[in-house]
Amino acid sequence: MEIIITADGSDTLFVPEINEHYHSTLGAVQESDFIFIKNGLGFCTADPVRIFEVGFGTGLNALLSAVYSLKNDRRVYYTSIEKDPLPEYIIKQLNYPEFVDEDGQELFRSIHSCNWNIRQKIHLNFFLEKIDADLLGWDPEGEYDLIYFDAFCPDKQPELWTRDIFTKIEQITVRGGILVSYSVKGEVKRVLRQNGFRVNRLPGPPGKRHILRAIKI
Repeated sequence: MEIIITADGSDTLFVPEINEHYHSTLGAVQESDFIFIKNGLGFCTADPVRIFEVGFGTGLNALLSAVYSLKNDRRVYYTSIEKDPLPEYIIKQLNYPEFVDEDGQELFRSIHSCNWNIRQKIHLNFFLEKIDADLLGWDPEGEYDLIYFDAFCPDKQPELWTRDIFTKIEQITVRGGILVSYSVKGEVKRVLRQNGFRVNRLPGPPGKRHILRAIKI
C-alpha cells in the first residue's frame, strides 16, 4: 500500500493488488467534503443524525463529519463498517489533520484510537462506533438517517454493489433517509430504485461530472 499526494495536497492510499485508490487523485479531502458533507450531512435535516458508512477506510469521512458536528453544534451518531482496518503506522502518516482546524489533529487521533465494535464519545456532539466486519456477512441492525456508501468502485469490488447489499442498506434506512455515493453507474441506480430509493444525479466535485444522492421513499 502506497501513500499518494492528491491534487489538493491531501493524501490517499493506492492498493496495488486491485489497482485502485481510496480517494480521488484529484483531491481526497475535496472529494469527501463535497460528496459526503455538503451533499450528505449538510443536506440531511435529522437532528440528531444517525450515519452509517460503508467503508471506514482512512477515517477521512468520519473526521470531516466530526468537524462539521463540532462547528455546527449538531449531534451525530456515526457507525462505520470496515472489513480490513488499516495498520496504525499508515494512519499516522496521513496528513488529513492539516486540512481541518486546530482541533482536527486531536479528533483524528481520537477517531483512530477508539476501540472497535463499541460506541465511544469522540467529542460532545460526535459518537463513533467502528464495526470490524465484512458487510457481506453482516446482519442489518439499527436505524439510520444518512448512508455514506464509500466502498471501492463497482469494477473493483462488485460484491458490495449488488441488490442484496442494497437490500441490507434499505432495511436500516429510515423513510426519507438519504444515501450519498460517488458512483452513478446505471446498475447502482437500478438496484437502488429496486429497493425503494428515489435516485438523483447531482453535479460532482472538480474533475468528476456527477455524484449520486438517493432518498428512501
